[in-house]
Amino acid sequence: MKFKLHNRFKSLLGGLLAINLFFAAPAMASIQDQAADTATVEQAAPAATDTAAADSAVTAPADSAAAPAATDSASVSASSTSGSTTAAAPAKEEKKIDPQVYKNLTYYILLFLVVCTVFAVIGKVHSIYVLTKRVNGKYNPLANNNVQAVLLLVFLVVFLGFVYYGYAVWGDWSWRPAATEHGKDIDRMFIITTVIITIVLVLVHILLLGFSFLYRMRAKRTAYFYPHNDAIERLWTIVPAVVLTILVLFGFFTWRSITNIPEELKKSALQIEVLGEQFQWTVRYPGSDGEFGKRNYKLTTPLNSYGIDFNDKTAWDDIKGEEIVIPVNKPVRFHILSKDIIHSFYIPDFRVQINAVPGMTNYFQFTPTITTDEMRDKMNDPQYNFVMLCAKICGESHYNMQKNVRVVTEAEYKEWLSKQGKFFTEDLQKEFAQTEGENTAKDNRIAASLN
Repeated sequence: MKFKLHNRFKSLLGGLLAINLFFAAPAMASIQDQAADTATVEQAAPAATDTAAADSAVTAPADSAAAPAATDSASVSASSTSGSTTAAAPAKEEKKIDPQVYKNLTYYILLFLVVCTVFAVIGKVHSIYVLTKRVNGKYNPLANNNVQAVLLLVFLVVFLGFVYYGYAVWGDWSWRPAATEHGKDIDRMFIITTVIITIVLVLVHILLLGFSFLYRMRAKRTAYFYPHNDAIERLWTIVPAVVLTILVLFGFFTWRSITNIPEELKKSALQIEVLGEQFQWTVRYPGSDGEFGKRNYKLTTPLNSYGIDFNDKTAWDDIKGEEIVIPVNKPVRFHILSKDIIHSFYIPDFRVQINAVPGMTNYFQFTPTITTDEMRDKMNDPQYNFVMLCAKICGESHYNMQKNVRVVTEAEYKEWLSKQGKFFTEDLQKEFAQTEGENTAKDNRIAASLN
């Protein structure tokens, strides 16, 4: 038996060494080739230098009358040499893998093989230990069960400690109260769901790992075969179904209370339009008339990137916001659109998230309850800002989909709004007037031809 185990160990070690040689041989060969090429280049360099020196020594005594011809021939020779060098350059600029790469590869392969060898040695030592215990009549086949049961119990304690740490530390870092009225309802729903999930998580792990310790296999203990119990099966089927149904209905009615706004409140709210595109947000406020001008993607031009139809006079006073500024304790209704692909309108502090979908308009109405200055005082961070993000990965510059959001008093909001520029700029007015003139002339020509 001992000879057999020793023979297996030698076979395993020999196989590992063979694999190592298989991977290391190409690397060593490549390194040797690289070294040979370097030596050849170094030997060729002095010869070229000596040849050039000899040529210059021969041509130096020539008379001055031959200088122009020599200059011409030298330029021709230089140009031909340059051309040949240029033509030959691509052939010499072959990309070769750095020998260090092969060294690193060999090193990690050797390290992996060493680790495998160590584990193999440990396994063989353990096998010898077990055989020795058996020969001496001291082998306990249930000892391993005790070790595993204790390890599972230790894991249970560590796991529960990390759960507590996650709530006490990371939860405190990531959680802060919502800054909107409806956000309180979402927070309540989130807290209730989290509490239920945490209770299930803790109980299941205590039962699973605790039973593994209490009912581990021991000497003179037989297992009890428990084939079926209708009461237990009904319990673990009905209770989760009822809990999940309650949570789903809770979320459904909460969402309806947020999105089903009476018509009177819709009209009285401040209207703001947000257009998402790769990779920016454009914000439009209605002018003094309180209405947005019509928009048509077919009217998009370099100057009119929003595609506003300025034939609709309600669009002439529409205001372009460089940031989103809203008054505190006033309802705000956002009209959310997309110019190209699906984006997601997301303001974490307000508990607001809804998709921006091409070809349709989504709406989200809420009332902010905390100004930016109050939030900065609360967070003890004078640089803190509410931020609107895109919650859909929309391309390589997705990270640019950000917009600053400021919540201010009513007076500050009106002052800010009065300083914002309009979409209907002077350049657009000139373009619009020119287009109108062309259309009028065209209409006159058509009328004249009909008459």
